[in-house]
Amino acid sequence: MARTLTIDPVTRIEGHAQVEINFDDNNKVTSSYFKVIDFRGFETFLQGMQVELMPTITARICGTCPHAHHLAAAKTVDKVFGATAPRAAMLQREALNMGSILHSHGVHFFALAGPDLLLGINSDPAKRNIVGLLEAAPEVAKKALRLRTLGQKVAEVIGGRGTHPVTFVPGGVSRPLTTDQRDALKKMATEAVALGVELVDVGKNALLGQLELATSLPIEGHYLGTVNDGALDLYDGDLRLMSPDKSTLEFSVEDWTKHIFEETQAHSYSKYVSCKKDGGAVSYRVGSLARLNVADRMATPLAQAALEEYRSHGGQPCHQTVFFHYARLVELVYACEHLLALVSDEEIVSDEVRGKLGEPRNATAHVEAPRGVLIHDYEVDKEGIVKRANLLVATQQNSSAMDATIALIAEQNIDKSDEELLNTVEFGIRCYDPCLSCATHRVGEMKLDVICNRNGKPFRQVRR
Repeated sequence: MARTLTIDPVTRIEGHAQVEINFDDNNKVTSSYFKVIDFRGFETFLQGMQVELMPTITARICGTCPHAHHLAAAKTVDKVFGATAPRAAMLQREALNMGSILHSHGVHFFALAGPDLLLGINSDPAKRNIVGLLEAAPEVAKKALRLRTLGQKVAEVIGGRGTHPVTFVPGGVSRPLTTDQRDALKKMATEAVALGVELVDVGKNALLGQLELATSLPIEGHYLGTVNDGALDLYDGDLRLMSPDKSTLEFSVEDWTKHIFEETQAHSYSKYVSCKKDGGAVSYRVGSLARLNVADRMATPLAQAALEEYRSHGGQPCHQTVFFHYARLVELVYACEHLLALVSDEEIVSDEVRGKLGEPRNATAHVEAPRGVLIHDYEVDKEGIVKRANLLVATQQNSSAMDATIALIAEQNIDKSDEELLNTVEFGIRCYDPCLSCATHRVGEMKLDVICNRNGKPFRQVRR
């Protein structure tokens, strides 16, 4: 008989989703779906827009990762007009991206996923949140929130506002940084490095102290991330696809349609994305775990040391889904170090911040958003009006892997209580830090339903 359990408060998932798991008579999972059930429409109403407005408009898709859309759109619009951004503009853009990583990873690990690891996956849900973390580990929580604040302040200084930045324009940025702004950024970056090194140890110890949980969700597969001369790069470079046997394929984002394709699914408003390989289609993962798998090294010393320790526990490639959390901490250290190097470069205050624009043409560009590869692909007419816009976001690319993760969780936990099942499903989903606003450009509330079916009929339903 179907059961319904409503748990309050609403928990830590960005968007409205439904999980459906289908079992046979022997309680074996036959299929599982992470359903994004909010309306998708942003790409449609981008049609007819002036392409030079895309950096400002696409930043409104989401309040969680607007900086990534602002950056991806700016890079794409540069190519639309055949413009080369001056180095000062490039430094500003990269610095904003590092601030975005600090903000997003800091919030996710310590406010969204951290309570599961630091307070216990089955602890009281009313306290398993940032407020409970402040009570249980006030110094850790305060430092984590401070790191998040520093990332936000970097975005405010460079982007003009913290949540929906406005300064990136075709060919560069709208205005140079002042020396006072640069000095403020250096002070913030210096503080961030110290905090990042301290907090990565806190998170690492919490994760490795629960090895059974940390290694409970192994999913072997392919990975996609950005590298520049083999090193991890969150702003520019080639895309590298890694297979489970460590073999790799590198390609430019302009060639993405030769290697990646999208398809719609009847059960979800989010598209599913696969890569073309050996005449077939394989799913792949993006995000922190994928980026550390595909990269040969980190470009900064503290992050390189953190990567080496990370690989001593997870290997390369690491297939442990829960290690997404550990990977974000390694990237936090890199973002802090790289931010300091960027804002210490004297050229960042140069007055030359805009490149020359040419005639419009179709273009594609990408960045590494906090959650993974983000591609913007625009088709424009001779007047620079958008005829078609395609936004390939990380959550879409992780959809198949999330389905597989949910299936694994269901098989491991189907005989447990409703609360334990729901806690574990949410924990698995949070490993991917899905952003449903980006995946569907949603209209809706923030809920999660888990529906278990047998022979097409629900026998268990849990809602939070």
